[in-house]
Amino acid sequence: MRSSPPVRKAVFPVAGLGTRFLPATKAIPKEMLPVVDKPLIQYAVEEAIEAGVDTLIMVTRGDKQAISDHFNRSGHLEEFLEQRGKAELLQDMRDILPPGIKLREAIQAEPLGLGHAVLCAQEWVGDEAFAVLLPDDMVKTRGQGCLAAMVDAFGATGVSQVGVEEIAPVDCRRYGVAAVERTKEGAERITEIVEKPEPEAAPSNLGVVGRYVFTGEIFQHLSKIGAGAGGEIQLTDAIARLMMAQPVHAFRLNGKRYDCGSRFGLLAAQLDYAMDIEELAEPLRAAMSELMKRHGGA
Repeated sequence: MRSSPPVRKAVFPVAGLGTRFLPATKAIPKEMLPVVDKPLIQYAVEEAIEAGVDTLIMVTRGDKQAISDHFNRSGHLEEFLEQRGKAELLQDMRDILPPGIKLREAIQAEPLGLGHAVLCAQEWVGDEAFAVLLPDDMVKTRGQGCLAAMVDAFGATGVSQVGVEEIAPVDCRRYGVAAVERTKEGAERITEIVEKPEPEAAPSNLGVVGRYVFTGEIFQHLSKIGAGAGGEIQLTDAIARLMMAQPVHAFRLNGKRYDCGSRFGLLAAQLDYAMDIEELAEPLRAAMSELMKRHGGA
């Protein structure tokens, strides 16, 4: 086991068009869609900050002003809340971006894939270890957050960590898929990784999901690979190259993941998170029971 420098920077690829949610995302980024009373991007940022990150790098098209507006202070709103005596809500607004946390922006001028989006952040990351979080993937945990656990694993081993979970064979076409072998220390080393294989060609049932911790060497490989599946620069292809130079471990998510890039996933996350709020839980149960009766459910 080895001790590695802390992970202080996190990259958030947020340049997508959000076409699955049109027309809702015509004027606002999909990362600003709410789950109860916070947008998706805020949940991802909070997870990163809990893991010790102090620099947030948003990779955007440059026209998603709503994201930076959300994290910037609003003097007018804070003054209004203060005048109305809404101290708790005022503190919530000030805590959206806690003191000492830096927000940076990198521009992805063309939609050339996730790998390209990560590469666009290199100017802010440098050669440090860093995290990547896809806000679409919400990971709800009890206790330590998913990224914090991955950062701990990286800190103990110095080995890049790739988030995975078991998926149905039919879903392999939508994911990178990784095969693993158990190390003597009990970790799972990735031995093969393939982007969006056909089910019969998939090396396992472990799908790669939106949490990563990388050594800085990943940039060397991202800068050298060309277009892969779908004509895009695939992060999976760069991971495959990184594996030839150093080990990469699979990290099984320590929570429930919601694919909030889909309508069903976003709705399911809404319900799960709302049930944790006391004043919403009981009315929601009653409403769901009524809906089930009205639509012919049990």
